[in-house]
Amino acid sequence: MAAGIVPMGWRERWQAQLDRWLTDPRFREAASRFVGTRPLARRRARELFDLVAGFVYSQWLFACVELKLFERMARSPLTAAELSRESRLPLLSAQRLLDAAASLKLAQVRSTGPGGEPAFGLGPLGAAMVGNEAVTAMVQHHHALYRDLADPLAMLRGGRGGGELSRYWAYAEAQSPGGLPAGQTAPYSALMSASQPLVAGQVLDAYPIRRHRRLLDLGGGEGVFAAEALARAPGLSAAVFDLPAVADAARARFARLGLAGRAQAFGGDFHRDALPEGADIVSLIRVIYDHDDGPALAILRAARRALPAGGTLLLAEPMAGTSGAEPMGAAYFGMYLLAMGSGRSRTPAELDALLHEAGFTDVRRRRTALPLQAGLLVARAA
Repeated sequence: MAAGIVPMGWRERWQAQLDRWLTDPRFREAASRFVGTRPLARRRARELFDLVAGFVYSQWLFACVELKLFERMARSPLTAAELSRESRLPLLSAQRLLDAAASLKLAQVRSTGPGGEPAFGLGPLGAAMVGNEAVTAMVQHHHALYRDLADPLAMLRGGRGGGELSRYWAYAEAQSPGGLPAGQTAPYSALMSASQPLVAGQVLDAYPIRRHRRLLDLGGGEGVFAAEALARAPGLSAAVFDLPAVADAARARFARLGLAGRAQAFGGDFHRDALPEGADIVSLIRVIYDHDDGPALAILRAARRALPAGGTLLLAEPMAGTSGAEPMGAAYFGMYLLAMGSGRSRTPAELDALLHEAGFTDVRRRRTALPLQAGLLVARAA
């Protein structure tokens, strides 16, 4: 054996043989015909086709959302003719939309009319969209991402940001985020506020906030999480810290909800400005993953300085490597944050290492109802 060449172990040899089989067209054809391997071959073919066609599926979903089709079907099933009249679509287009929605489990045939025309009601995935402001807002928001993805290789070769998504998340590339006007922060703040209630509910179901007296929500947006925490813990007070224009919106929310006496909103830049004091618990809800390691560590260190020894940190966000949702971190957020120009999805172990480096200890993972949307780590200030 030539010097420097490491022999393959049995796993590597087996994988190499498997690769030779799977890349052989004759083997694939035989596998699709043999009764023992046919189900697997068909499933793999379907999975590959779904990858090829996924961008089309998302556009059918967008069309349904824009036409408020799910809310319409929630009232009563409808036919293609009815959809055509109500939405000013050509009859053939209305039929194609309903057929596509049914194939994607967004709709399903419920009945047929006198002439045999099918009437469509909600499918299992369409039903999950009704009243779901979080997913609806993301479906509509993705049009900005699609424009950046028109040439994904150009984006990969050109580095990060610089496109539609980085302009949308204005703070990602801003030299002085604290100076951003409301016109540049309002769109993304509204998007985050639409999706925050579900995440807030999961975090607060998993962690008993009642044991604390004062919450500091860093990057707390328009105060949705803080308001939910206050509703669950009558003895709690709260402060939100975010960019000045965003803090103004949080302050207005607290006033509308009658919480001005228990909640405050502070404007600033947590990369530069001192944080409010007096909290015994700090929350970072979907904040760390859209920052690179250096800024993320700086935010965690700022959170540590804002807490007394023994104080609590809640860190909640989608985490890479989540069982059953592996493509979320590597594929979805890998591309989304590349286009945004900042951040990456991290595993719980990577976040644990950052937390310890920032001065936290006793890092523990708490179960949430939908870990795809939000994993939760709880840490103590050392």
